[in-house]
Amino acid sequence: MVFISNAYAQAAGAAPESSMMSFLPLLLMFVVLYFVMIRPQMKRQKEQKAMIDALSKGDEVVTAGGIVGKVNKVSDAFVTIEVSNGTEMHVQKSAVTTLLPKGTIKSI
Repeated sequence: MVFISNAYAQAAGAAPESSMMSFLPLLLMFVVLYFVMIRPQMKRQKEQKAMIDALSKGDEVVTAGGIVGKVNKVSDAFVTIEVSNGTEMHVQKSAVTTLLPKGTIKSI
């Protein structure tokens, strides 16, 4: 009596995948990554740069440290912000994160 069944090789009818089809999932992942992460980040950076370039005297801003103030002077790399009556701070332009609507700050 034989308890082991015979093992037969499969027929060689299946053709190997093309190299383009094997890279398709990887390519699809990069396309999705571009539209989900890279493109929105580039748009955000462009908007931030435009906002910093458009800063002018009298604008009300928030810095990266959370300091709220009114712009008194704008130079090439720095901005002078009045945080209270008679108190001014010099910060880098890149530290300005948000431009507030006019009239937001009442106490200055």
